Amino acid sequence: MSSRLSAISFEAHQPGRLADFWSGVLGLERADDAHGGIALLSGNDAGYRLRFRPSQKQKTAQNRLHFDLTSSSPEDQRETVARALALGAHHADVGQGPDASHVVLADPEGNEFCVIEPGNDFLAGCGLAGALACDGSQAVGYFWSEALGWPLVWDQDEETAIQSPDGGTKITWGGPPRMPDPGKDLHFDLVPDEDQEAEVERLLALGAKRLGPERDGEGAVALADPDGNEFRVLRPNGSGG
Repeated sequence: MSSRLSAISFEAHQPGRLADFWSGVLGLERADDAHGGIALLSGNDAGYRLRFRPSQKQKTAQNRLHFDLTSSSPEDQRETVARALALGAHHADVGQGPDASHVVLADPEGNEFCVIEPGNDFLAGCGLAGALACDGSQAVGYFWSEALGWPLVWDQDEETAIQSPDGGTKITWGGPPRMPDPGKDLHFDLVPDEDQEAEVERLLALGAKRLGPERDGEGAVALADPDGNEFRVLRPNGSGG
Protein backbone atom coordinates (compact mmCIF):
# COMPACT_ATOMS: atom_id res chain seq x y z
CA MET A 1 0.00 0.00 0.00
CA SER A 2 1.30 3.46 -0.88
CA SER A 3 0.23 6.86 -2.13
CA ARG A 4 1.26 9.01 -5.04
CA LEU A 5 1.55 12.76 -4.88
CA SER A 6 -1.53 13.85 -6.80
CA ALA A 7 -1.08 17.59 -6.39
CA ILE A 8 0.67 20.42 -4.63
CA SER A 9 -2.31 22.56 -3.70
CA PHE A 10 -2.53 26.31 -3.22
CA GLU A 11 -5.20 27.79 -0.97
CA ALA A 12 -6.47 30.70 -3.05
CA HIS A 13 -8.92 33.55 -2.66
CA GLN A 14 -9.12 33.71 -6.47
CA PRO A 15 -8.17 30.24 -7.79
CA GLY A 16 -8.63 31.17 -11.45
CA ARG A 17 -6.39 34.20 -11.24
CA LEU A 18 -3.69 32.34 -9.36
CA ALA A 19 -3.82 29.42 -11.79
CA ASP A 20 -3.40 31.86 -14.68
CA PHE A 21 -0.36 33.37 -12.97
CA TRP A 22 1.43 30.06 -12.42
CA SER A 23 0.43 28.81 -15.85
CA GLY A 24 2.09 31.88 -17.35
CA VAL A 25 5.21 31.67 -15.19
CA LEU A 26 5.80 27.95 -15.69
CA GLY A 27 4.23 27.47 -19.12
CA LEU A 28 1.80 24.84 -17.83
CA GLU A 29 -1.49 23.68 -19.33
CA ARG A 30 -4.79 23.41 -17.47
CA ALA A 31 -6.21 19.97 -16.78
CA ASP A 32 -9.60 18.60 -15.76
CA ASP A 33 -9.83 18.36 -11.98
CA ALA A 34 -12.27 16.36 -9.88
CA HIS A 35 -11.11 17.58 -6.49
CA GLY A 36 -12.62 21.00 -5.99
CA GLY A 37 -10.19 23.27 -7.74
CA ILE A 38 -8.40 24.29 -10.91
CA ALA A 39 -5.43 22.15 -11.92
CA LEU A 40 -2.32 22.57 -14.03
CA LEU A 41 -0.21 19.69 -15.30
CA SER A 42 3.18 19.79 -13.57
CA GLY A 43 5.14 19.59 -16.80
CA ASN A 44 7.85 17.38 -15.31
CA ASP A 45 8.53 13.74 -14.48
CA ALA A 46 7.50 14.01 -10.81
CA GLY A 47 3.93 13.67 -12.11
CA TYR A 48 1.99 15.85 -9.66
CA ARG A 49 -0.38 18.66 -10.58
CA LEU A 50 -0.62 22.18 -9.26
CA ARG A 51 -4.09 22.57 -7.77
CA PHE A 52 -5.76 25.85 -6.77
CA ARG A 53 -8.57 25.43 -4.26
CA PRO A 54 -10.88 28.16 -2.98
CA SER A 55 -10.15 29.27 0.57
CA GLN A 56 -10.94 32.31 2.70
CA LYS A 57 -7.96 31.80 4.98
CA GLN A 58 -5.74 34.84 5.52
CA LYS A 59 -1.97 34.67 5.13
CA THR A 60 -0.26 36.00 8.27
CA ALA A 61 3.40 34.98 7.85
CA GLN A 62 5.93 33.65 5.36
CA ASN A 63 4.88 30.34 3.80
CA ARG A 64 6.48 27.16 5.08
CA LEU A 65 6.49 25.76 1.52
CA HIS A 66 7.71 27.58 -1.58
CA PHE A 67 8.95 26.77 -5.06
CA ASP A 68 12.54 27.29 -6.17
CA LEU A 69 12.60 27.95 -9.92
CA THR A 70 15.77 27.17 -11.82
CA SER A 71 17.74 29.20 -14.38
CA SER A 72 20.04 28.12 -17.18
CA SER A 73 21.86 31.48 -17.42
CA PRO A 74 21.81 34.99 -15.90
CA GLU A 75 19.68 36.11 -18.84
CA ASP A 76 17.24 33.24 -18.27
CA GLN A 77 16.97 34.21 -14.58
CA ARG A 78 16.22 37.83 -15.52
CA GLU A 79 13.62 36.71 -18.06
CA THR A 80 11.83 34.49 -15.52
CA VAL A 81 11.76 37.35 -13.00
CA ALA A 82 10.49 39.81 -15.60
CA ARG A 83 7.78 37.38 -16.78
CA ALA A 84 6.59 36.81 -13.22
CA LEU A 85 6.49 40.54 -12.45
CA ALA A 86 4.54 41.23 -15.64
CA LEU A 87 1.99 38.58 -14.60
CA GLY A 88 1.41 40.16 -11.18
CA ALA A 89 4.27 39.04 -8.90
CA HIS A 90 6.14 41.46 -6.64
CA HIS A 91 9.52 41.41 -4.93
CA ALA A 92 9.50 40.00 -1.40
CA ASP A 93 11.88 40.41 1.52
CA VAL A 94 12.35 37.24 3.57
CA GLY A 95 15.69 38.33 5.00
CA GLN A 96 17.75 37.32 1.96
CA GLY A 97 19.91 40.48 2.03
CA PRO A 98 21.05 42.72 -0.83
CA ASP A 99 23.86 40.41 -1.99
CA ALA A 100 21.68 37.33 -2.55
CA SER A 101 22.21 35.73 -5.95
CA HIS A 102 18.66 34.36 -6.01
CA VAL A 103 15.58 36.56 -6.44
CA VAL A 104 12.68 36.29 -4.01
CA LEU A 105 9.22 37.08 -5.37
CA ALA A 106 5.64 36.57 -4.25
CA ASP A 107 2.69 35.65 -6.45
CA PRO A 108 -0.50 37.79 -6.57
CA GLU A 109 -1.76 36.21 -3.31
CA GLY A 110 1.54 36.59 -1.48
CA ASN A 111 2.93 33.05 -1.85
CA GLU A 112 6.70 33.41 -1.89
CA PHE A 113 8.92 31.73 -4.46
CA CYS A 114 12.56 32.02 -5.50
CA VAL A 115 14.22 32.26 -8.89
CA ILE A 116 17.55 30.54 -8.33
CA GLU A 117 20.77 31.66 -9.99
CA PRO A 118 22.29 29.43 -12.73
CA GLY A 119 24.85 26.81 -11.79
CA ASN A 120 22.95 25.16 -8.93
CA ASP A 121 24.18 21.58 -9.21
CA PHE A 122 21.65 20.22 -6.70
CA LEU A 123 18.74 21.25 -8.93
CA ALA A 124 20.35 20.28 -12.24
CA GLY A 125 17.96 18.27 -14.39
CA CYS A 126 14.94 18.91 -12.14
CA GLY A 127 13.13 21.22 -14.58
CA LEU A 128 11.93 24.79 -14.13
CA ALA A 129 10.13 23.97 -10.86
CA GLY A 130 13.36 22.57 -9.49
CA ALA A 131 12.38 22.20 -5.84
CA LEU A 132 9.57 22.64 -3.40
CA ALA A 133 11.48 23.98 -0.41
CA CYS A 134 9.78 23.25 2.92
CA ASP A 135 10.39 24.40 6.45
CA GLY A 136 10.53 21.19 8.44
CA SER A 137 12.40 18.66 10.52
CA GLN A 138 14.58 15.76 9.50
CA ALA A 139 11.87 13.45 10.84
CA VAL A 140 9.26 14.90 8.50
CA GLY A 141 11.60 14.33 5.55
CA TYR A 142 11.83 10.68 6.57
CA PHE A 143 8.04 10.54 6.93
CA TRP A 144 7.41 11.81 3.42
CA SER A 145 10.04 9.53 1.94
CA GLU A 146 8.16 6.56 3.41
CA ALA A 147 4.71 7.97 2.62
CA LEU A 148 5.42 8.55 -1.07
CA GLY A 149 8.07 5.89 -1.68
CA TRP A 150 10.45 8.59 -2.90
CA PRO A 151 14.09 7.96 -1.96
CA LEU A 152 16.14 10.39 0.08
CA VAL A 153 18.56 12.27 -2.18
CA TRP A 154 19.98 14.41 0.66
CA ASP A 155 20.27 13.76 4.40
CA GLN A 156 22.82 15.91 6.16
CA ASP A 157 22.91 18.35 9.12
CA GLU A 158 19.15 17.79 9.73
CA GLU A 159 18.38 18.82 6.14
CA THR A 160 16.64 16.27 3.93
CA ALA A 161 15.40 16.01 0.36
CA ILE A 162 13.43 13.45 -1.61
CA GLN A 163 12.76 13.03 -5.31
CA SER A 164 10.46 10.82 -7.35
CA PRO A 165 12.23 7.80 -8.85
CA ASP A 166 11.11 9.26 -12.19
CA GLY A 167 12.95 12.54 -11.54
CA GLY A 168 11.48 16.04 -11.62
CA THR A 169 10.93 18.39 -8.71
CA LYS A 170 12.79 17.69 -5.48
CA ILE A 171 11.08 18.27 -2.14
CA THR A 172 13.44 19.60 0.53
CA TRP A 173 13.25 20.29 4.27
CA GLY A 174 15.62 22.77 5.85
CA GLY A 175 15.65 21.58 9.45
CA PRO A 176 15.03 23.66 12.59
CA PRO A 177 13.94 26.17 13.65
CA ARG A 178 10.36 25.93 12.35
CA MET A 179 8.54 29.01 11.14
CA PRO A 180 5.13 29.98 12.54
CA ASP A 181 1.94 28.79 10.86
CA PRO A 182 1.29 31.24 7.98
CA GLY A 183 -2.47 30.63 8.04
CA LYS A 184 -2.62 30.04 4.26
CA ASP A 185 -0.03 27.85 2.56
CA LEU A 186 0.65 25.09 0.03
CA HIS A 187 -0.11 21.49 0.95
CA PHE A 188 0.01 17.97 -0.49
CA ASP A 189 -2.90 16.00 -1.94
CA LEU A 190 -2.28 12.24 -2.05
CA VAL A 191 -4.11 9.49 -3.94
CA PRO A 192 -3.75 5.95 -2.54
CA ASP A 193 -3.04 3.06 -4.87
CA GLU A 194 -6.00 1.08 -3.49
CA ASP A 195 -8.07 1.42 -0.32
CA GLN A 196 -8.31 4.93 1.13
CA GLU A 197 -8.89 3.97 4.76
CA ALA A 198 -6.13 1.36 4.73
CA GLU A 199 -3.75 4.00 3.39
CA VAL A 200 -4.87 6.45 6.06
CA GLU A 201 -4.06 3.83 8.71
CA ARG A 202 -0.62 3.27 7.16
CA LEU A 203 0.11 7.01 7.25
CA LEU A 204 -1.07 7.21 10.87
CA ALA A 205 1.33 4.38 11.73
CA LEU A 206 4.15 6.40 10.10
CA GLY A 207 3.42 9.36 12.38
CA ALA A 208 0.56 11.31 10.80
CA LYS A 209 -2.41 12.55 12.84
CA ARG A 210 -6.09 12.83 11.96
CA LEU A 211 -7.44 16.36 11.81
CA GLY A 212 -11.05 15.21 12.07
CA PRO A 213 -13.15 12.06 11.96
CA GLU A 214 -15.06 12.91 8.80
CA ARG A 215 -14.27 13.12 5.12
CA ASP A 216 -14.76 16.49 3.45
CA GLY A 217 -17.27 17.19 0.67
CA GLU A 218 -14.93 15.64 -1.89
CA GLY A 219 -14.46 12.47 0.15
CA ALA A 220 -10.93 13.40 1.22
CA VAL A 221 -9.48 12.66 4.67
CA ALA A 222 -7.51 15.49 6.29
CA LEU A 223 -4.32 14.50 8.10
CA ALA A 224 -1.28 16.32 9.46
CA ASP A 225 2.32 15.15 9.07
CA PRO A 226 4.63 14.86 12.12
CA ASP A 227 5.41 18.60 11.91
CA GLY A 228 1.71 19.49 11.90
CA ASN A 229 1.42 20.37 8.20
CA GLU A 230 -2.03 19.55 6.81
CA PHE A 231 -2.42 17.24 3.83
CA ARG A 232 -5.31 15.35 2.25
CA VAL A 233 -5.77 11.72 1.24
CA LEU A 234 -8.18 11.64 -1.69
CA ARG A 235 -10.36 8.79 -2.90
CA PRO A 236 -8.38 6.39 -5.11
CA ASN A 237 -10.92 6.49 -7.95
CA GLY A 238 -10.67 10.27 -8.38
CA SER A 239 -8.72 11.86 -11.21
CA GLY A 240 -5.55 12.84 -9.44
CA GLY A 241 -2.47 13.49 -11.48
